[in-house]
Amino acid sequence: MPVTILVGAQWGDEGKGRVADWLAAQSDVVARYAGGDNAGHTVNVDDEVFKLHMIPSGILHEDVVCVLGSGMVINPLNLIEEIERIEEQGVPITPERFVISTRAHIISPSHIALDAANEKERGSDKIGTTLRGIGPAYTDKISRRGVRVGQMLDAEDFTEAMEHQMGEANVRLNAIGQATLNTSEAVKTHLEAAERLRPFIKDTTAYFHKLFAEGAVVLCEGAQGTLLDIDHGSYPFVTSSSPTAGGAVTGLGFGPKHVDRVVGVAKSYSTRVGSGPMPTELEEGSVVDQMRGTGENFWDEFGTTTGRARRCGWLDAVLLRYASQVNGFTELVLTKLDILTGIEELKIATAYEIDGEEVAFPPGTNAELERAKPIYETLPGWKEDIAGARSPDELPKNAQAYIRRVGELCEVPVSMVSVGPERDQLVIFEGE
Repeated sequence: MPVTILVGAQWGDEGKGRVADWLAAQSDVVARYAGGDNAGHTVNVDDEVFKLHMIPSGILHEDVVCVLGSGMVINPLNLIEEIERIEEQGVPITPERFVISTRAHIISPSHIALDAANEKERGSDKIGTTLRGIGPAYTDKISRRGVRVGQMLDAEDFTEAMEHQMGEANVRLNAIGQATLNTSEAVKTHLEAAERLRPFIKDTTAYFHKLFAEGAVVLCEGAQGTLLDIDHGSYPFVTSSSPTAGGAVTGLGFGPKHVDRVVGVAKSYSTRVGSGPMPTELEEGSVVDQMRGTGENFWDEFGTTTGRARRCGWLDAVLLRYASQVNGFTELVLTKLDILTGIEELKIATAYEIDGEEVAFPPGTNAELERAKPIYETLPGWKEDIAGARSPDELPKNAQAYIRRVGELCEVPVSMVSVGPERDQLVIFEGE
């Protein structure tokens, strides 16, 4: 079975891009299955920093084909900018190496305007979206008002579909007191984008089944994380798609019989961007300052897409175990272990206390999760610099114990940890 699914196990920003880059070296194809340019994957290669939003990090491997799948929503203008930026960094993007599904949906300027308007209307109850138009694009998709990428292949059909979609959106914008958009200008720029992207567009469902027949190895790369899943996250503070393992098979168009590996990625602590409950959040202090960093380095806890500072806290094994169960992880990768170096005592939430009762499974409502008080297990930290470690026995005993305990609490083996921002700063646990 040729498919590996890579899933964020927390609220996104877990370092999936780094892990995808490593797994891509063992793959023939890397495919994005959900989300849009609300994702932000950062990969550091030979002191060159690549910031990717839609294009899978597999593009950095010259023999790997990258696919934007049917479950995605795509901003054509931003995609062209991303293609050009990556090509300027010396990575060629050709139709032989980059494919866009005909069934993916398009994000238009009206979706971006509606996203901002909706957040403004929510006031203090805002979700904290990236304002990239993701939610409204998925709303149009589900409401059967969307425009698909495949329509870009026919200029007349695409023009008619865009004019209709923009017209309906302007009615909605006007109804909520927002300025309407210039439909003719938007259609003109998107027709130009369609001409640029046309060579990359194809039916990816048929494409994948042809790949399987040829024995190709496929890596499915998600955006966001399990705790932001539209069904399984802390609704409504979630994304509009399914970043879980189930979303991979529906978003790319093949059955689970092809999948033999589901890799969960989690930071060695917890972070979250935007609103919503986060039981282990630390409000202030030296520990949270160390976790977040200053924002001066690309690996500090500031969003690649939004630039917003992330909320930080201790590792939450209750939610991590839940993510493992939802996705069926076969293994877990821990990132940014090096950030914990020097903290005297490390805490892991192993259960919650809610209204005087101890629970080991996350509650089903946000109101209960907001009242959840983490029950912590304390482990000794380490002071040794681990940036140069490349094998498990080169890690301090306390670091090894921390990794082992996370695996036990999540009921899934830890197969790899990252110990720094560079591409090769990985420790692999063979046979774990």
